[in-house]
Amino acid sequence: MTMRTRHVLVALMVLGIVGSVGVYVLVQRLGDHLPQLLPPGRACVITGGSTASAPSSGADADVPLDAEQVANAATITAVGLRRGVPQRGLVVALATAWQESKLENLAGGDRDSIGLFQQRPSQGWGKPEQIADPRYAANAFYTALLKVKGWEKMRVTDAAQEVQRSAHPEAYEKWVDESEIMARALSGEATGAVSCTVTEASSHGVEAAKTLGASVRLDWGDVRTADVTDLVGVALKVREQKTGWQYAHWMVAHAQDHGVKRVAFNDMEWTAKRGGWTRITQRGGADGERVVAEVY
Repeated sequence: MTMRTRHVLVALMVLGIVGSVGVYVLVQRLGDHLPQLLPPGRACVITGGSTASAPSSGADADVPLDAEQVANAATITAVGLRRGVPQRGLVVALATAWQESKLENLAGGDRDSIGLFQQRPSQGWGKPEQIADPRYAANAFYTALLKVKGWEKMRVTDAAQEVQRSAHPEAYEKWVDESEIMARALSGEATGAVSCTVTEASSHGVEAAKTLGASVRLDWGDVRTADVTDLVGVALKVREQKTGWQYAHWMVAHAQDHGVKRVAFNDMEWTAKRGGWTRITQRGGADGERVVAEVY
């Protein structure tokens, strides 16, 4: 190796090191300003876009979630809506579950904590098998929240803390923006705002439709159903657009668990293959009086 060649190689090595350091420094400086890539397994997104009453301003962010997270968020919201909890309460519940479990139904946690809200049997929240049920856990949280005097006027983190008694009372506040977007979409204030890609159906056919219908009743109670023809699935009658989007978004959020491949409402349709919502000509129940969910 000649002296000149050795100098060239050394120079290239130095440039490589400098370049790597430069990239590292750039990443460190940009920090949260870098665009967030969708992590593997985050097959769903809840958008902060258009609402039933106004178009999107483009200012709201999207919330990426995996199938478990979005299903749990939908159940937490449905339980609250069924009880008549104001939207502020839905935000408090979602922010709490974000902080406590990342919206995952955890089998354990700190000491004897269990589930979405990390509730503890030793503190009177219920039996372990009860707390492990997302519907029971959400109901228990709302019951405790509604007993807090003046919770509606509190900051989200303060209202959550009154229920949770956490060692980190300010932690819930960092999830407020995401929770407001989710609450707005899952409560039907936004249209076509919950999108998921289902890569593999977990159930099929008539049994999948039966399980889906049972899950709907567990979350929503005594809902009105409609007959469906030429497809296997579930159809729900609705009286207003807002209720329709509550059901439609819930169906998409639970698509992975129940083998849902298509949801139609009003003039819009979601499919598992495409993952998002598109406008369609009326067919297969895509009207404003019922929400149709078709299973594999």
